[in-house]
Amino acid sequence: MTTPEKPVRIALLAFEGTSAFHLSVPCLVFQDAFVRMAPRFELMICAENAYQLSTGSGFAITVEHDLSAMDNAEIIIIPSWPSDLPQPSERLLEAIRYHHQRGAVMVGLCLGSYVLACAGILDGKRMTTHWECADEFQRRFPKIEVDPKPLFIEHEQLITSAGIAASLDCCLHIVRRYCGSEFANDLARTMVTAPFRSGGQQQYIPAPISARAPTESSLSRVIEEIEQDLKQPWSLEDVASRCAMSKRTFTRQFKATFGCTFGTWLLNQRLLLSQRLLETTQSSISQVAELSGFGSESVFRKYFKSAFQVSPSQWRIAFRQAYPKRDESAQVVL
Repeated sequence: MTTPEKPVRIALLAFEGTSAFHLSVPCLVFQDAFVRMAPRFELMICAENAYQLSTGSGFAITVEHDLSAMDNAEIIIIPSWPSDLPQPSERLLEAIRYHHQRGAVMVGLCLGSYVLACAGILDGKRMTTHWECADEFQRRFPKIEVDPKPLFIEHEQLITSAGIAASLDCCLHIVRRYCGSEFANDLARTMVTAPFRSGGQQQYIPAPISARAPTESSLSRVIEEIEQDLKQPWSLEDVASRCAMSKRTFTRQFKATFGCTFGTWLLNQRLLLSQRLLETTQSSISQVAELSGFGSESVFRKYFKSAFQVSPSQWRIAFRQAYPKRDESAQVVL
C-alpha cells in the first residue's frame, strides 16, 4: 500500500449488452467523483470487439480502446457479465490470464467474477459474487470456494464483489487500498454514500418475516452508543444485557442484521477508527491503540498487520503525508 505519486492506470471492460449501472460505478468512483481534486486514477474503457456497443439500458455507447488498453493497466476491472453467463471468448480469457500473470490487480464486480473464474485464476481461492448466483458458481467451479456472505473479498491481486451496490463498496475499498482510508472517506462524502458498510450480503437476502417484529430500537441505540465510544471494553454479555436480550438472542439478531458476529463487527469498527487516527492525528501508536479500544499496543499491532499487511507506522508514513494538517482537537467521526 503506497500513496500513488502518479495516477494509477485502470482498464475497464465493456461488452455488448453491458449494464450501464455496473459500467458507471467504476467511472464514478475512479474518475467522475474527483471534483476539485487532483485525479488519482487514469481510467480507460475498452472492449473486445465492436466500438459501438448497445447497453442493457436501451442506449448505445462508443468505446475508443480495444483490449490493448489492458497492457499498461495496473488494475483491470470486469464490471459485470450477462446474467445467462455465456462463456467468455478464448481471446478475452487469454488476456485475463496474461495480465494476472504479469501482476495486474484483477477485479470482478458482481457477475464479472465469472470471467475471472472461467480464466482459472480463482482456482483454489475464495471468491464472492451476487448471492443469487452463488450455488450456480459453486456447481460450475468446484475448485473455487464461493462465499456468498461478504460484500467483497480481496485475495492478494484478486478482488471479487457481490452484486449491484456492493460494486460501489468494492471500488471504494480499492481507493482505500491505494490512497488511504481518509481519502476514501472524503471521496465517499462527495458521492454522499457510506465509506464502509459493515456486515455482508446476508442482511439483504430475503428471509421469512417473523410474526413478532423484533424490537430493533434497543439494538440500534446500543450500536450507535458503541460507535461513539469504541475505546470502551465492550463485551458480548454487556451489550446483550443493554439490549435486554440473552446472549443467544442478541447474537442471532445481530448476525441477521449485520451479516457477521458482534466481535467481527467491533474489530472492523476499531480498525477503521485506528486508520483515521493514524492519518489525521499526531497520537502515538500506543495512544491510537487505546483510543481505538484495543487495550494494548501489541494487540493493536497484531490485528492491524493481519488486516492490512503493513504495520500502523508504515500506514501512517504511506498515507498521512498526502493530507494537509488538520485541527487535532476536532472530533473523529467515522
